[in-house]
Amino acid sequence: MSGGGTETQVGCEAAPGGGGVKKRDSPGTAGSPAHLIIKDLGEIHSRLLDHRPVIQGEIRYFVKEFEEKRGLREMRVLENLKNMIHKTNEQTLPKCGETVQDNLNQILQRLQAANHSVCRLQQREQEQRKIHSEHLIASEKQHAIQWEDFMKEQHNKRAEVDEEHKKAMERLKDQYAEMEKDLAKFSTF
Repeated sequence: MSGGGTETQVGCEAAPGGGGVKKRDSPGTAGSPAHLIIKDLGEIHSRLLDHRPVIQGEIRYFVKEFEEKRGLREMRVLENLKNMIHKTNEQTLPKCGETVQDNLNQILQRLQAANHSVCRLQQREQEQRKIHSEHLIASEKQHAIQWEDFMKEQHNKRAEVDEEHKKAMERLKDQYAEMEKDLAKFSTF
């Protein structure tokens, strides 16, 4: 702790020479030795332990340096942003606009071609549906006519079958009637 030895010498120099103390004393006051020692101790205390002036100076220096560096950094950032915006406005946006316009024209043409193809396909499908529905209607009419013919034919066949059944029943009645007569002849024996 060499600082302690240096501090003592500073205090000793101030007390015997009295240059520092006498300058602060007013010429009309007579200083007692205790009063002078207290003043010397206050001066030593302020030099050794009161670091506020030094710290304030360091703080001012730090703030000044920080603000200058920060200001320069912000200036560089703003300048870079300005250059980037200028470049974007002058070069990138027109190129993008041209590219978008060219691509949109191509896309529009493709969409129109696709739309035309879809319209043709829909038209063909509608025509096929129409033909199919007409064919179904004609087929249904034909089936209805065939069904009516079939029902008439079945009615006629039923009438014929009923007629044949009636005739068969009459023959069977006649046959059984004859058989009863024959049995009646044999039963008299």
